[in-house]
Amino acid sequence: MLYHSTRGSAEELTAGAAILKGIAGDGGLYVPESFPDIGDMPRLYTMPYGSLAKEILRLFLTDYTEAELSEAIDQAYDAKFDTEAIAPLTERGGYYFLELFHGRTLAFKDMALSLLPRLLKIAARKQGIFGGITVLTATSGDTGKAALEGFAGAEGIDIVVFFPEDGVSEMQKRQMRTQDGANTHVIGVYGNFDDAQTGVKRIFAQGIPGVYLSSANSINIGRLLPQIVYYFCAYSQMIERYRLKPGDSVNFTVPTGNFGNILAGYYARRMGLPINKLICASNDNRVLYDFFQTKEYDKNRLFIPTVSPSMDILVSSNLERLLYHISGSALTNEYMEQLSKEGCYKFVGDAEGFAAEFAVQDECFEGIRELYEDSGYVIDTHTAVAFKAYQKYRDRTGDNTPNIILATASPFKFPESVCAAIDGKYAGMGAFESVRALSGLTGSGIPEQIASLEHKENRHTRVCTPADMRIALIEELPYTHSK
Repeated sequence: MLYHSTRGSAEELTAGAAILKGIAGDGGLYVPESFPDIGDMPRLYTMPYGSLAKEILRLFLTDYTEAELSEAIDQAYDAKFDTEAIAPLTERGGYYFLELFHGRTLAFKDMALSLLPRLLKIAARKQGIFGGITVLTATSGDTGKAALEGFAGAEGIDIVVFFPEDGVSEMQKRQMRTQDGANTHVIGVYGNFDDAQTGVKRIFAQGIPGVYLSSANSINIGRLLPQIVYYFCAYSQMIERYRLKPGDSVNFTVPTGNFGNILAGYYARRMGLPINKLICASNDNRVLYDFFQTKEYDKNRLFIPTVSPSMDILVSSNLERLLYHISGSALTNEYMEQLSKEGCYKFVGDAEGFAAEFAVQDECFEGIRELYEDSGYVIDTHTAVAFKAYQKYRDRTGDNTPNIILATASPFKFPESVCAAIDGKYAGMGAFESVRALSGLTGSGIPEQIASLEHKENRHTRVCTPADMRIALIEELPYTHSK
């Protein structure tokens, strides 16, 4: 299996080389040359998560030996997750939720970022690279901490995370600022996620002498591919536990901003998973909803900070991959040039199999409160966007296909908003006061990952403007590389 750029360069790389490089030389994203057929589906239905991951990823990562892939997956999906199921499916209030927040950082990014560092190290070793690698990442909140946790202490690799200084939750910021590890670096950016992401792409384009740059964002194909696994895992659990008949179709409703999470579902469908609709759930920043409604992508709009900050994105990088798979490289290149120059483009293809809805902040709060009052189940602000978006989709279309909502983060990562949504008396509480209140509301203990943050020292305090990101990065790197 070889990988090439969405923008049409002749370059073809193995999976490991594409993972190591992160972004293509022409600015495009790496995509597989074809979609493998998963084949005999029934054999997958009773597989534990790790075995399922091996079965799926071996079809894409063909330059990794069976032993390399097996060891990497076994190390990724182990006791770091607080449930043996890794990604359990639960039915609450008549709705199905795929819980993707049982890893070390309590967000779905752990599902891929527990594996990516291992894949990258194997790829570097294969190419004879044993040091001087810098993994460069922009985050809208959750990727940063998951990447930091995944790469912390990795020999020969530095991890640098840029995040919008005022565009993440207090808990997300605390998770990143307090990160241990001499090879970890966290830099705030005065601006929004799009500013940080654009700055990172600019650094990749310019390069840094003596530094091998790679990425942990979902622009890296090594981040995207592991996410395919939990779609198959969810379907298997629907059959095993919730009486779905093998071969019957399901829908997935996915809260998304950068489009990577839902694109993994598209890849799963192309491999043969019987998905009827992938429902793209947007928050107040409804650029993706508008795209699917009008076929026009337009980032020239007001940016709205919300309580679902990981979705506060106006430039959805992974949409480029979908454009390529539908339209080919020539049109994709034109779209991306128009987006760069004019901030918009008109799509002329057909995104069959996708639907879209959005939920504004008040609807998000309503969803949290409604589900808690009906079933006692507490969801975070991003999952609430998907919950309300699905209800709107179902009511609008009458589509009663079994639907799975991707629960992308623990409510303990956004305690102030979640508590205030459940009962207005909690409004105005600080982050850790809200954590304690949320523990009482859920009847569960405070996750250690959150409890330990309250008195932990902020180790990373640097902040820069978008224009100074490359300078800030260069100033960070010599300290670690000289140690």
